[in-house]
Amino acid sequence: MDGERQRVDRFLWHARVVRTRTLAARLAASGHVRVNGKRIDAPGRGLKIGDVLTIAISRDVRVLKVIAFTERRGGSETAGRLYEDLSPPAAKPVRAE
Repeated sequence: MDGERQRVDRFLWHARVVRTRTLAARLAASGHVRVNGKRIDAPGRGLKIGDVLTIAISRDVRVLKVIAFTERRGGSETAGRLYEDLSPPAAKPVRAE
C-alpha cells in the first residue's frame, strides 16, 4: 500500500466506522459519504492525510478528519488514532417548562 493514499472503503473499515469492508463499500457507493464536501459514489476513491469525511449513517452524521492510515484493522484504540472527530455535538431535546 502507498502510505500517502488509501481507499475510502478501506479507511472506513479500518477506522471502525462500519463493521465490514463490504458495508463500507456500500456506504460509499450509495452516496452517503462526502470527501471535502463533495459527494462520492465510488468506494475506491483515494483519500489522503488531511481529507475531511462527512458520513451519514442512519440518523447520525459523523465528520472525520483523516490523520493517519494503517495496513491492518486493529482495535478501537488503533482506530481512534486514524482520525480526528469533528462531528457536531448531538442536539439535545429542549424541554418546555
